Amino acid sequence: MSENQHSPLIMRLSSEHQLTLVGEGLLVGAFGGIIVTLYRLSLSFAEKMLRAYITAMTGNFVGIVGWFFILILICFAVCRLMLWEPYTQGSGIPQTDAEVMGRINMPWHRVLGTKFIEGTLCALAGLSLGREGPSVQLGSMTGKAVSRGLHRGRQEERLLVTCGAAAGMSAAFNAPLTGVLFALEEIHKEFTPTLILSVMASSVASDFLVSQILGVKPVLQLIFIGNLPHSNYVFVVLLGLVCGVFGALHNLGMFACQEKFYGKIMTCLPYTRLAIPFAMAAFAAFLAPDLMCGGDAIVEIFQTSALLPLGTIVFLLIGKYIFTTMSFASGAPGGTLFPLVVLSMLVGELYGVVVTQFFGVPNSYVVNFVVMAVAGMFAAVVQAPVTGVVLAFELTGSLDALLAVSIVSIISFAIARSLHVDAFYEHLLANLLGSTPRDPDKTGLAGEKVLHTYYIGAGSMLDGKRIRDIVWPKTVRIVAITRAGLDIIPRGDVQLYAMDELLMIMSAEDEFESQKWAHNVCRGSIKPRTTSALSSTDKS
Repeated sequence: MSENQHSPLIMRLSSEHQLTLVGEGLLVGAFGGIIVTLYRLSLSFAEKMLRAYITAMTGNFVGIVGWFFILILICFAVCRLMLWEPYTQGSGIPQTDAEVMGRINMPWHRVLGTKFIEGTLCALAGLSLGREGPSVQLGSMTGKAVSRGLHRGRQEERLLVTCGAAAGMSAAFNAPLTGVLFALEEIHKEFTPTLILSVMASSVASDFLVSQILGVKPVLQLIFIGNLPHSNYVFVVLLGLVCGVFGALHNLGMFACQEKFYGKIMTCLPYTRLAIPFAMAAFAAFLAPDLMCGGDAIVEIFQTSALLPLGTIVFLLIGKYIFTTMSFASGAPGGTLFPLVVLSMLVGELYGVVVTQFFGVPNSYVVNFVVMAVAGMFAAVVQAPVTGVVLAFELTGSLDALLAVSIVSIISFAIARSLHVDAFYEHLLANLLGSTPRDPDKTGLAGEKVLHTYYIGAGSMLDGKRIRDIVWPKTVRIVAITRAGLDIIPRGDVQLYAMDELLMIMSAEDEFESQKWAHNVCRGSIKPRTTSALSSTDKS
């Protein structure tokens, strides 16, 4: 291996370079926080303009007709922008995943400007979309911009893209820990000290800037009266079951609408599918304005009203889900996480009203069920239960009901998994990769090497084996082993054990396949080990 191929490893192991990455994470967080703050202000202004127009023109025939013409113009503008930059379709989180994986190469300058404008226009039109998906993409492209400005390599660029994603999520929800967990659990899918520190620095810097401009109040200002007595925890368990089923239905409905309904429209008339959610927005503006935009109007109802009637809750729940599904599945540029939070609150409110009216639970505990449902639905839909628990507490600013929220999150996650429903963003990523060339950026990768860290799981295919007994792909080599804080030279007679940290170097040209192999052989299992993957992968 040549000296220039050794240099990434030397830099990776250098403590000075690790500190540099933390500093670059702070830089990405600062710029990402500024951009996402401007994006949130832009969305807020657009929504205020929308509601002011609706209020002024209600009952005015000319104003209503004018609204239809305005929506036609906005729809046309968004379609043209999406045609100009296709990577801005949808939430942007699957695109960020694919960018970190090295499967796509987004033009950061085009995506930043286009996504910002598209999201603002969709908010002005009232589509039921959230801000967090676009915020993640805007943050990730900020990380890429910083990387290009500092002339960093491919490996470091992916780390800064992950930092940007964390900054975007943190700024969208005023939730720095959620940003960290989401970036590590959903985007990068690696846990190394340098990565964690860099992502934390970026997320905290972003949250600090946002809080200085928009304030430090939590997104959901819900007040706990007290913790639910343990004698009523049977209702906590049942809520976990309900959230698991509702989360699975949420995903199935979204996937079916996107693939079976809009998929046919895309084949015949590309991009005209946006006409459907825009038409729904035209009627919702004057018939059910609370269903429009991300859901801030419904959150305000929760924060200013007592218990809602069952009929109102059911109407808002069904109406919001249908409008969100039709908006997001169309490919319109916007997210689903904040609408998901609103839907979760409605599920929790519905459940709380039922158990208080029919099973004698005091009304004061309905707010507890609302917060539990937020964590449970997130765990079932995204299938990231730890992030769901942290998100629920950062959104409310309270650590009350930790045990109950954790129970609901675990049960709902288990139910969704047992129903064999795909995790939301993993499914969207699979669809994106299925329609994307294998490696659009491969032409400049000849001879380039990348580094990845893996931990050997208990019962995995590598656990207990010597290095020489493993059939390694030609594109993968171990360059360092860390065991209980001690560095071990990776010679052929070294035996690998569970919890060993492996630093692997891979060919950038075959990185995707190499990562799949590494994840497979390092994944822990309680089942008896098999060596089939070791002997059948990349022997040629």
